[in-house]
Amino acid sequence: MNSKQIPVISIGHLHQPQTLQRLDLACRHWGFFQVVDHGIPDPVIRKLREQMHHFFALPRADKRSLSRTATNPWGFYDRELTKNTRDWKEIYDYGPADGNQLIPQWPQALPDFRPAVTAYYSACEKLAFRLLSAIAVNLGMAANDLDRFFQQHSSFLRLNYYPRCPRPTRPEGVAVPTSGHLGINHHTDAGALTLLWQDRQPGLEVFREDNWHLVAPRADALVVNIGDIVQVWSNDRYRAALHRVIANPARERYSAPFFFNPAYSADYQPLPATTGAQNPARYRRINWGDFRARRAAGDYADHGEEVQIGHYRTDTTDR
Repeated sequence: MNSKQIPVISIGHLHQPQTLQRLDLACRHWGFFQVVDHGIPDPVIRKLREQMHHFFALPRADKRSLSRTATNPWGFYDRELTKNTRDWKEIYDYGPADGNQLIPQWPQALPDFRPAVTAYYSACEKLAFRLLSAIAVNLGMAANDLDRFFQQHSSFLRLNYYPRCPRPTRPEGVAVPTSGHLGINHHTDAGALTLLWQDRQPGLEVFREDNWHLVAPRADALVVNIGDIVQVWSNDRYRAALHRVIANPARERYSAPFFFNPAYSADYQPLPATTGAQNPARYRRINWGDFRARRAAGDYADHGEEVQIGHYRTDTTDR
């Protein structure tokens, strides 16, 4: 495996031994990879891309009329924080309704927006379950063992728009800029898996071996990264990689991450197959609903140190 480039994996035959091995290596050495032959039809991606452009071109007042809130996370937002620092982006989040507080908000001026978003969400959901089954096998479990955490999952689709930035910055190492802006500051994803469509404009970077590596866009690929939950399940065999998005003074950028998250009631901890007498569990049990609520609170205001899975470690080792 090339140590300088994000792995690219064909997943048309995902459970073949060679493909599982490549997936395992990518998870162990990068935490990031690109997938081709992923099965999401081109028209589904194209319609999402078109509607994303239409949505973010709406007047700001129209977008803000769909603003998400602390109680309803589905909608528009342009003041999100990462590492307690403002991101240079606009977003729209969609997830299914729960009949209570979670209510999707749709732009009335764009009748084709809703079917494009829901079709892409459904396609990503199917792909995420396929990838989850392969990761389960690689962690010594049966292919469907992890599905039980996702029976009423809390996954959501985010549409990202990165406007031109008059003061972009690109700090070396893992640092929050003291001046200028990043599109998104460095972070790991809190959930299990993230599936990302990105346009032709580069911007996503992954931190590995003390350097930032740009994820080169491919028209035929989706980017996949493992999140904190998979790191916990694997007992640190797979590490959720730090990543960020750089801002650009000359070009806009669009992307669409699908965050594959378990049910809010789910409790997760290192899997039995990843622990033993010589490798004790490195994390205590974590409840997803509690963890997600604490992490989400920091998206709106500076609440001090951002909650991380490191707060749940049972040892002082961070290998």
